[in-house]
Amino acid sequence: MPLRSFAVAACLALKLSVVARADCPAPAAAPPSAQAEAGKGLPPDATRAQRLALAARCLPFHSIAGAVRIPDPDGKTRAEIAYVAYLLDGQDAAKRPIVFAINGGPGAGSVWLQLGAIGPWRLPMQGLAPSTPPALVDNEETWLDFADLVFLDPPGTGYSRPHDAKATQKAGLWSVDGDIDVLADTIRRWLTTQGRLGSPKFIVGESYGGFRAPKIAKVLASRYGVGLSGVALISPVLDFGPFSEGLNNPFPFLTRLPSYAAAAREAKGPITRADLADVEAYAQGQYLADWLAGPRDKAATARKIARVAALTGLPEDAVRPYGGDLSEADYLRARGRQLHAKVAYYDATLTAGATAPDWPHAQDPVLPGFVPAFTSAMTTLYRDRLGWRIDDLYETLNEVVSRDWRWGRSLDPPEALGDLAQDLALDPGFRVLVEHGLTDVQAPYFASALELNRLPPFARPERLTLSVHPGGHMFYMRNGSRKALRDEARQFIQGP
Repeated sequence: MPLRSFAVAACLALKLSVVARADCPAPAAAPPSAQAEAGKGLPPDATRAQRLALAARCLPFHSIAGAVRIPDPDGKTRAEIAYVAYLLDGQDAAKRPIVFAINGGPGAGSVWLQLGAIGPWRLPMQGLAPSTPPALVDNEETWLDFADLVFLDPPGTGYSRPHDAKATQKAGLWSVDGDIDVLADTIRRWLTTQGRLGSPKFIVGESYGGFRAPKIAKVLASRYGVGLSGVALISPVLDFGPFSEGLNNPFPFLTRLPSYAAAAREAKGPITRADLADVEAYAQGQYLADWLAGPRDKAATARKIARVAALTGLPEDAVRPYGGDLSEADYLRARGRQLHAKVAYYDATLTAGATAPDWPHAQDPVLPGFVPAFTSAMTTLYRDRLGWRIDDLYETLNEVVSRDWRWGRSLDPPEALGDLAQDLALDPGFRVLVEHGLTDVQAPYFASALELNRLPPFARPERLTLSVHPGGHMFYMRNGSRKALRDEARQFIQGP
């Protein structure tokens, strides 16, 4: 079939307003940029006509860059939440799905999902370094084909601002519950203002954003009367309890063991989760039994050391000081010494600097290496393509937010698994997609696998899916994994 006929047929099948690339005219001249006035908060919303000319399709859409004002009980501004929306033209708003994207941290802006995975433009992440020019490319794997996209920056990230930074903690914005409240209120206000309350609604959350999503869904339904169709969780941490290291908790070790083994095996060739079935069985079987036997059982400890060394590809001498129980830091240090490099917390296959891993100035190769390019790219995007100009720093990763975060007053670690169970129990139409990277040792896939297994029978496979892809915490930096994520997200959002 000729390219043009194929494109038209595909567009009709998808019921999208897309045409062949040859019929993808540039939008009209852009209006002047909206810019903040001194002392008057964020600029007014800026709307621009856009188009995305891809290999066999054209997506005409419009962008909105702006902010949602969140008042406190006295009517004063509590926070301004910056957002970027991409809305496909010519659609029935009542039927068109809409996805709200939120990243994690706490303290991370939504730039990671927007420019790394699902937005209309993408910053290539392979070989990314601080000096990399922030040149965006059209994203063939954008989700805009099948959903409108709204990227939200929580207070203190991106351009979102608490009204009084000194009183942020008192106002509860930088806390587990306060953060959920303000994000749920932001989504409710945006939907109301834009007339989209009737649209199928989803949240995609990455990392701590995956922790946020089930809680936001619960608050939206219970407090604001807004029901979601589902949540997509990318590299989430659903329960912080299993990651609390101590003498009585084997889970920080056994849940990461398959990811350690994945990094060793990938060095010899491509792998899938199926290739780690033996490691998963060992982790929840003999490893757990030997761990429960305790360090005074010398035979159990010796078995554990030998097996863990074999699976991780580390020398037994590197595993022996820990009795075979490798924490994230211990594993990365041992692997770094083996490779003579700094190994990334976010992907155990990535390294930086041919130097001793204990060198005090060695930095993790992912975040310090990626933040400068992402910050520059996002700043340029706002100014040149979105027409929303702010002279302040775009906070890609705000360490102040992370440092000052209030995790709660309870002795119990925070968790969102219970919220996810309640979301599924309350609404039989609510669905969940969980996506992980094989070599992510920060939020290991096996932890989510074990936790999701604890959900009641109503979390049937057609309502709850776990997929694992090659790559680390941001597995979408790999082209094949990003494409697989898009394909699974399309099926998830469009429904059975």
